[in-house]
Amino acid sequence: MKKILIYTTRITNRNRFIFNFIFQDVLGAGVSLTSDSAEFSAYEGPKFSYAHHPVGSELFFQARNILFETGITEQNITVSEHEGTKIFFATGKHSALPFDPFAAAFYLVSRYEEYLPHIRDVYDRYDAKESLAYQSGFLQKPIVDIWAMMIRDVIRGRFPDLVFPERKYRYISTIDIDNAYAYKEKGFVRTAGGFVKNLIEFDANELKDRFKVFMGLKKDPYDTYDVLLDIQKKYRMETIYFFLLADYGMNDKNVPVQSRRLQLLIKSISDYSKVGIHPSFGSNARPERLRTEIRRLSGILNAEVTRSRQHFLKLVFPDTYRNLIEADIKEDYTMGFATQIGFRAGTCTAFNFYDLDQEVETKLRVFPFAVMDATLRFYMKVSPEEAVDRIRPVVEEVKKVNGTFISLWHNESISNNRIWQGWEHVYEEMVKVAL
Repeated sequence: MKKILIYTTRITNRNRFIFNFIFQDVLGAGVSLTSDSAEFSAYEGPKFSYAHHPVGSELFFQARNILFETGITEQNITVSEHEGTKIFFATGKHSALPFDPFAAAFYLVSRYEEYLPHIRDVYDRYDAKESLAYQSGFLQKPIVDIWAMMIRDVIRGRFPDLVFPERKYRYISTIDIDNAYAYKEKGFVRTAGGFVKNLIEFDANELKDRFKVFMGLKKDPYDTYDVLLDIQKKYRMETIYFFLLADYGMNDKNVPVQSRRLQLLIKSISDYSKVGIHPSFGSNARPERLRTEIRRLSGILNAEVTRSRQHFLKLVFPDTYRNLIEADIKEDYTMGFATQIGFRAGTCTAFNFYDLDQEVETKLRVFPFAVMDATLRFYMKVSPEEAVDRIRPVVEEVKKVNGTFISLWHNESISNNRIWQGWEHVYEEMVKVAL
C-alpha cells in the first residue's frame, strides 16, 4: 500500500502525533507529511492537504488552529452533528468534511480539557461530568474512531484503488486486586480490629463469616481467583491483573506485601495472565512510593514490570504519566472515568501519551478502558440485572469500528459478598457480550 502524503503549511509535533494516530494506529495506513507544495503537487499517490487554504484542486481538509499552536488556551467549541455523529471545530464549505476531525481528535486524545481549569472531585480527580463528551452526549461512543472511518471513506472516494487493511476487534479483560482477601492475611492488629468493629456494630453476620474464614471453615469471600481463571480458560480471553502493593494508608488497604500467601498468589496468576502494578493512591504525590511498589512486584515476579493502572483511577495531567515514564512503565490502563462508563479520551484505540506542557509525544502507551464494575454499582447505581444492558451498547460501538474493548473488574465484585450480592454472574455475562 502506497503511503498517503499530507501537505500542511507547517509540520508540528501536534499534527505529526494526531496524523500518526489516525492513520497508523486506527486505520493501519502509512502516512508522510510535507510542507513542500512542489513535492506535494508532483506526488502521484494518494494525498490530501491540511491547511487553511487548498494548494489547488486536491482533496482538502480545512485546518483549525489548534494543531499549529503551542501552549494551552481555552478553546471555543460548539458541538453540532454530521450524518448523525457529533462533531466540533466546524470548517468551511470547501473542506472535505464540515469539521476538522484531526483538531477535534487531538483535543480529545491529548486530554486537552484536563489541563484547563476545572472542578475536581473528592479524590482530586477530573470528573466525567466536566468533560465535553459527557456534556454533549457522546461519552459512550468511540467518537475519534468513528471520525477516522469518515476520513477513510472520504479518501477512498477520491482514491478508489487505495485499500485500507481491516483491523480486528479485540477484547481485554483487566482485573484490579485492591484487596486480595477480605479477612485473611491482614496481620494481628487489623484482624483483631475487624473482630472488635463487628462486635461494636453488632454485625453478627460478618462476625460469623470472619470467624469461619479465620478458623479455616469457610473460603475467604474475595478469594475468587479460581472462578476468574475458569472463565478465562473457558472463553480463551486475554486478561491482565493489577496488584496493589502499597504500604497501608487511608485509601490503600490491601494485604501486606510481606504476606507469603499474597506473593504466591501473584506468582500463580502470572503463570496464566499478564500482571501489572496498581500504583497506590498515595504514590501520585510521592513518586518514590511508585518506584518502591514497582520494585516489590518486580521482586516477586523476578521480572521487569511494564504495565500499570492507578488505584482509584487517580490521574493528574501530566504528572501521573511523567512519573510512570520515569519509572520505566511502558503501558498504562488508567484512561477511563470512575463515575461514568464510556471513552474518556474519545477512543477505543491505544495511543501514545502526548505531553501538552512539553509539546512532545512520549513512548508511554495508553490503553483506554470503557466499563468498570464499581462505576455501575456505586456511581450509576445500576442493578445487577441492568448492568449488562448498560454494557452491551458500549461493546457494540467498539465492534462497529473494530476497536478494542477493555473492561475493568475486581476480584471482590464476583464474590456475592455483602455489597456485591447479586453481582457474581455479571462478569461472565459481560464476557459473553464482549467476545
